[in-house]
Amino acid sequence: MATCMSENGSERKLEFFLKVPFPSEREAIIALQSLSPDPEPRKGGISKHLDVSGQTLSVRWTADEARVLRVSVSSFLDHLSLVMETMDAFGPPVSQ
Repeated sequence: MATCMSENGSERKLEFFLKVPFPSEREAIIALQSLSPDPEPRKGGISKHLDVSGQTLSVRWTADEARVLRVSVSSFLDHLSLVMETMDAFGPPVSQ
């Protein structure tokens, strides 16, 4: 879901929310840990927050420009796809 919000009544910001369900909480945490180390390449124009609640990975972006938001979300989805394909190829995680 994408929304447009106002911050302090002045500059308008764009927000985008994504929720990704996983088969288990452990797999959601693995995805979070795999995707978290990638900081946004451009400072000041966008921020991204990742969180896990149960079996769901939640991501929230806040950006100044639609173009920057689109590039960040697209890049994240590419990385998420790779993480999910890797987990699928190696099977469910082993309990620790």
